Amino acid sequence: MVTKKPQQRLGFKTGEYIVYPAHGVGLITSIEEQEVAGLTLELFVISFEQDKLTLRVPVAKIKSVGMRKLAEEDEVKKALDTVTGRARVKRTMWSRRAQEYEAKINSGDLIAISEVVRDLFRSDDQPEQSYSERQLFEQAMDRMSREVSAVNKLTLTEAVQLIEKNLSKSPRRGPKADATDAEEAA
Repeated sequence: MVTKKPQQRLGFKTGEYIVYPAHGVGLITSIEEQEVAGLTLELFVISFEQDKLTLRVPVAKIKSVGMRKLAEEDEVKKALDTVTGRARVKRTMWSRRAQEYEAKINSGDLIAISEVVRDLFRSDDQPEQSYSERQLFEQAMDRMSREVSAVNKLTLTEAVQLIEKNLSKSPRRGPKADATDAEEAA
């Protein structure tokens, strides 16, 4: 049995956008009570429109799953400043770096996600990325643009353009560094 509950819990309320680390930006559509195995659980119902996904998260698990409110405007500005910085690519094997990038993306931390966007960005005059690099870049870009879009009240396209504009300001690595990266990725 599902019943509608009061519309605010632990500082989160219905109609509010939040960040769920494993899925990105979602909208709390309701807070409901559901009986599961004889226990009554209070659940946040979170909709991730672009993924066509609805998640039900027990109110008691919010802290442990890392759900948080959207970043403040100054944190979004800091994230946009991060992507204008110089790419920092460690000289470790690609598989290890890929795991680190994946962990940053799934942390839900906007600054960590912007570091992945910065580090994996390739301008048109740079060598092609491997398939896995491209996938991680697109995943990070998607997460970052959704949050920038929600905070700055922009369309997703405008948010992507804003991030790309900031990326274009960043200093480029020389072709020598990229050649080494390509060898490591192979």
